[in-house]
Order: sequence, then C-alpha cells, then structure tokens
Amino acid sequence: MIAFVRGLFVNKTPAQVIVDVNGVGYDLHISLNTYSAIANMEKGQLLTYLHITENGQTLYGFYEQLEKELFLQLISVSGVGASTARMMLSGMKPDEIVRAIVQGNAKQLEGIKGIGKKTAERLILELRDKMNKQSLETTLLPGITPQHSIENDAVNALVSLGIARPMAEQALKKALKSHPLSETTSLEELIKLALKNI
Repeated sequence: MIAFVRGLFVNKTPAQVIVDVNGVGYDLHISLNTYSAIANMEKGQLLTYLHITENGQTLYGFYEQLEKELFLQLISVSGVGASTARMMLSGMKPDEIVRAIVQGNAKQLEGIKGIGKKTAERLILELRDKMNKQSLETTLLPGITPQHSIENDAVNALVSLGIARPMAEQALKKALKSHPLSETTSLEELIKLALKNI
C-alpha cells in the first residue's frame, strides 16, 4: 500500500496531478480541494489511497489527512464509489459535507452530481453518528486563476471528473449566466458553480 508520495508536481489539473518521485511519475486523481491547496506549489507531499477494481487501479491523492479520512468514510457507504466520493469533495468543501451529514441535510447532498435521494439518505444514516463523534475541520487555500482560458480549464476539469463534454459546456454557460466572471473568480469556484448546474 502506498501511504504518500513526495516529489515534484510535474503536471496539475483540477482533477489530476502527476508527481515525479525520483524519476518515477505517479498519476494521482485529486479533488478540487486538493488542487486548490497545491495550485501554487511546485513540489510537495500528497497522502494517497490505492483503489483497486477488476478494471484497474487508481491512485487518489489528498493534501490533508482529514480529506483522506472523509473520502474513506464516504466510500465505505454502499452505493458511493471512489469517483462519486471525489465528485463530492470537488462539489463541496469537506467541512460542508460533514455539516450536511451531521445536520441531516439530504437536499444539500443531492445537489452533487451522482448523489440521488436514496444515496444522500444512506450517507446520513451510516455516517452521522461517526461524524458527530469526530471533529472534521479543514483549512483550504483559495484557488488560483491560471493564465490561459479559465473557461477551457473548467470544461476540461468537468470532463476529467466523468461529465460528458456537451453537458459540461452547457453547465458552464448556465453558471456564467448567473455568475459572470470577474478578476477574482478562481477556477475552483467556476467548477463548483458549473457542478451545481448539472
């Protein structure tokens, strides 16, 4: 089991990062929260979780231990796979997810792509007591705006999260209509807005 990788962040997108560890490149799937934290960093350490299925192996990366713990709790719930858990951590901040579960706010959880009413209720039922006993707090760094087209990056990030390109573009258009871009709009904010329109 790989516990963490430490090295150079060779290539970063809001959904993936390649970490060069002494000449070996590890391809890690990440959430928007982790991307926000490492966006300004050239190197660092990411905690990892190796997800093995009959179709392949996927390495997930996390900037903070608390985000990794929440990811593991989410995938322990029947009907929540690793990609859905990553989608949840990209659509909401970890502390928002915890709050929604602890407060029994199924409606808020249903706002995330891939989470239906039954799954939201199951998450609350299975995790509420566990989360009440723990204090999962997390500090997240703000996202940064890349030099090239932020809209393009947002669409590419949505596609790499498993959303069809036409749907991603449509969601982004809706998001931009209700929240026009400003100089302070970060890529992370834009993706979260688009995710709410899917």
